[in-house]
Amino acid sequence: MTRHIRHAAVFCALLLLALLVNAARVQVVQAPAYDGNPANRRPAIARYQQPRGDILVGDEPVTGSRDTGEHLRYERTYRNGPLYAPVTGFSSQAYGTTLLEHTEDGVLSGTDPMLAPLPLWRDVSRARSRGGNVVTTIHRAAQEAAYEGLGRHKGAVAAVEPSTGRILALVSTPSYDPQVLSGNGAAVTRSWEALNGDADKPMLNRAVRQTYPPGSTFKVVTAAAALDAGVVTGLDRRTRSPDPYRLPGTRKWLTNRAGGCRNASLRQAFERSCNTVFAQLGVAVGMRGMAAAAAGFGFGDDGLRVPFAVARSTFDTSADPAQLALSSIGQYNTRATPLQMAMVAAAVANRGQVRTPYLVERTTRADGGTVWAAGPRPVRQAMRPSTAALLKELMTGVVEKGTGARAAIRGATVGGKTGTAQHGVGNSGTPYAWFVSWAHGDRDPEARVAVAVVVEGGSARRGRITSSGVAAPIARAVMEAVLDS
Repeated sequence: MTRHIRHAAVFCALLLLALLVNAARVQVVQAPAYDGNPANRRPAIARYQQPRGDILVGDEPVTGSRDTGEHLRYERTYRNGPLYAPVTGFSSQAYGTTLLEHTEDGVLSGTDPMLAPLPLWRDVSRARSRGGNVVTTIHRAAQEAAYEGLGRHKGAVAAVEPSTGRILALVSTPSYDPQVLSGNGAAVTRSWEALNGDADKPMLNRAVRQTYPPGSTFKVVTAAAALDAGVVTGLDRRTRSPDPYRLPGTRKWLTNRAGGCRNASLRQAFERSCNTVFAQLGVAVGMRGMAAAAAGFGFGDDGLRVPFAVARSTFDTSADPAQLALSSIGQYNTRATPLQMAMVAAAVANRGQVRTPYLVERTTRADGGTVWAAGPRPVRQAMRPSTAALLKELMTGVVEKGTGARAAIRGATVGGKTGTAQHGVGNSGTPYAWFVSWAHGDRDPEARVAVAVVVEGGSARRGRITSSGVAAPIARAVMEAVLDS
């Protein structure tokens, strides 16, 4: 009898062990497969069962959560959605997440292990913490000034703090309201289809995801390369620059819209934006030198994240001498995001140093405790400090007595460079209007803001685009907003 009881006990123990092994297999080994199964709605229900953490500008949230009372209970809401869409992106129950809503999803949704007081216990229990918050580097007044300045124009603005790399403004127009995509009903589907079918591409983040020919604003890079290489030894020395300039190895001639460019000094050429001078300077520096200079500013970097990915700005290193001449004036295959050109202006203002830009200042738990904070950012020396000082002088001249007069700010030193970028088949498209700049108040020890503005098809009148048109006044408004704070 005792033997039978012992056998039964062993059998029951084996059954219990098998049950435990199977439970472990299901909960540990096969859990990812079950979680990812489209038929399993429990992860989605759990995800939206609590309010999502907020994205903050300054101390104020620009996002929220609304209790719908449905299975997917909490739905994302946005305050001033079109203004901050290039920063927040969207969080949709139907279409997922983008931009900060995507890169910081672990914190915002409460799944980041660092949000839990006891991270190891959270991993075992699979409990979800309250959503944390993401504090951005955005300067509210600068963001508003950029958005209002662009108005109905199609374009973008990027502004950074030169000494740190903090992104102060990131605006793209036309924009959209992310809240129309938050839920999962028929209205959300219609909004998604309408936004994706819109020829103006309102969901395209032009500030970081669109590249443009930078036109004459790229002459800042070419000037830096020529000064660093010793091709130019002084701002006021006359250059050997014919006008018109025959592109090397071709029968095509490059001309200028401004007069007085023949053998002009670097200062005169920069203020008048002489294509012929900078084209021949680029050829004199050579492909190796120009490519190195462009790379120093960040061109060719396909790993830049802020924390979401930034489109790669390009300088074609396989160009022939004629193409190199055009590349050196921001045409041919040279392309840049507005953020990249803001980095170029920031390098001039920051003694030739390029700080890696970033958008997230810190992340916090729901109770305000810091989870992560941004530290010192990597720095790259784009040019010699002495070269940066000379370029500051050139850019200041553009604003004080050149084509950037409408960017001038009373009580501040402002440097800038205008640009007109040709595009389209045979350059048939209305040129893009560019303006890059930096500014510091008369009592500031260093520049506080660098800005890049691009306006697509800003005007059919070229003169209005490049000098007294829309781009420079927008930059001025953004710089004033930062300097006044």
